[in-house]
Amino acid sequence: MTALPGATRAAIDAVFRIESARLIGGLVRVVRDVALAEDLAQSAIVTAMERWPEEGIPQNPGAWLMTTAKNRAIDHLRREKMRGRAHDSIDEEGSPQIAAGGPDVETAIDEDVGDDLLRLVLVACHPVLSREARVALTLRLLGGLTTDEIARAFLAPEPTIAQRIVRAKRTLSEARVPFEVPRGAELTSRLTSVLEVVYLIFNEGYSATKGDDWARPALCEEALRLGRILAGLAPDDGEVHGLHALMELQASRLRARVGPTGEPILLLEQDRARWDQLLLNRGLHALARAESLGASLGRALGPYALQAEIAACHARARTAEHTDWARIVAVYDALVEITGSPVVALNRAVAVGMAFGPAAGLELVDELIDLPSLADYHLLPSVRGDLLMKLGRNGEARAELLRAAGMTENARERALLLAKANTCGAAPS
Repeated sequence: MTALPGATRAAIDAVFRIESARLIGGLVRVVRDVALAEDLAQSAIVTAMERWPEEGIPQNPGAWLMTTAKNRAIDHLRREKMRGRAHDSIDEEGSPQIAAGGPDVETAIDEDVGDDLLRLVLVACHPVLSREARVALTLRLLGGLTTDEIARAFLAPEPTIAQRIVRAKRTLSEARVPFEVPRGAELTSRLTSVLEVVYLIFNEGYSATKGDDWARPALCEEALRLGRILAGLAPDDGEVHGLHALMELQASRLRARVGPTGEPILLLEQDRARWDQLLLNRGLHALARAESLGASLGRALGPYALQAEIAACHARARTAEHTDWARIVAVYDALVEITGSPVVALNRAVAVGMAFGPAAGLELVDELIDLPSLADYHLLPSVRGDLLMKLGRNGEARAELLRAAGMTENARERALLLAKANTCGAAPS
């Protein structure tokens, strides 16, 4: 195949990224195999690369790709019939079937697209997979990202990501994961895994754990896109709207979190005029939806909605000084009770320090020092160092900040911690 003009290739890539999830979702329902569905979708895009430069990009490129992939699926099922390996997939007259007595392939692929997307989300985030595999497969299938793009986003070797994706598909096949959308309580429990994966993707974009960048907005945008899709697919789930709200509210601050040369700007020092008002309003609207659903069902807010409430407290404050820290502490009280998370308890200690003074915050942090789960968590000495600085205990503060700097794998954060340590005394080595 000859090289495509840059504009044509860019257009094809954009169309495929937009349509790939719907395409693969429809195919998965028919062929019952994630790897095969992805191969059929890729085959359709190869055909587009061959034909669109000469014929022009179709008026409805998504429909064109779906029709092409559908034909590939029909051909595959017919070949399987001829080889005697898929008798249940094709009826006696030769019409492709999903299962005995089921609709034909053309009808099957064209029906309920919403369920196709939800099914694909639930499969990619299935609990049978490891957390790392769920993240990689979700970005591949739902985000349309290449293996190289995923590897660069998480600063992992490309072969490692490729192996995760291959193993994930194999695991789904060997575990005979049903390609159906569960209902009721089972759907709610499965959505928990989905929300965890989406938030992991967002968090890695919002506060990168490794590398030279303080944030990776592209990952935040991908997680936001998935969150908006989920909000449409599960309109009556309060926690889905809670996560959607949380991500919109946090993403509204992205532009203000980084200075001209990429240096971190912490929340209380940010120029709030740079916060994205569109995202902020979307977040507040999604939070109101989560709260309304909770009230109508007589349920307390879940952990994502509670975190969104904390983010909303910051969003509603005109200046850092107007932040309602007492309200934030109260929300953290509920969050600690629900999650029992030491990280949440550490965040609560920060809020207590802001609301009631650094001594009160430090007392709570000191209660967490010996927890094994926080032994390698760099934000524990970082928070402790900040509180000690506010109390004028600079020598102790410097030691804590240096320890935190030695633990973080993010270069920007390390520089920030070393600069703080430097203000406490002699320049750090």
